[in-house]
Amino acid sequence: MVSASDPSNRLAAGAHYGLADWLSQRITAIVIALYTLLWLAIALWNGGIDYPLFKALFAGTAFRIATFLFVVAVLVHAWVGVRNIAMDYLKPTALRLTFQSAVILVLVAYAAWTVQLLWGS
Repeated sequence: MVSASDPSNRLAAGAHYGLADWLSQRITAIVIALYTLLWLAIALWNGGIDYPLFKALFAGTAFRIATFLFVVAVLVHAWVGVRNIAMDYLKPTALRLTFQSAVILVLVAYAAWTVQLLWGS
């Protein structure tokens, strides 16, 4: 018979975010790194970045989509980090939920602002 106190038989307690958090942090970090390398390659290829090049890059839909994916990756990366810190250090539930709700509202506002900047007038 397997004992409940046996470490190999225990279920993780809590919200079970561990693997999903770990994976999302790694995937978003890769997206952020790739976008950064893209800008570095563009700068090296063109001998720098000036306003006409910047404007030309953002005239294309593909670069706007890449930029939007980068921003979404940054926002998800930030959310996972902030949520984990809040869960560790903000013990009163009402305070933690209020803080997390405020962070979600700010991150959604940033996403909306990004859409406006990339596809607005």
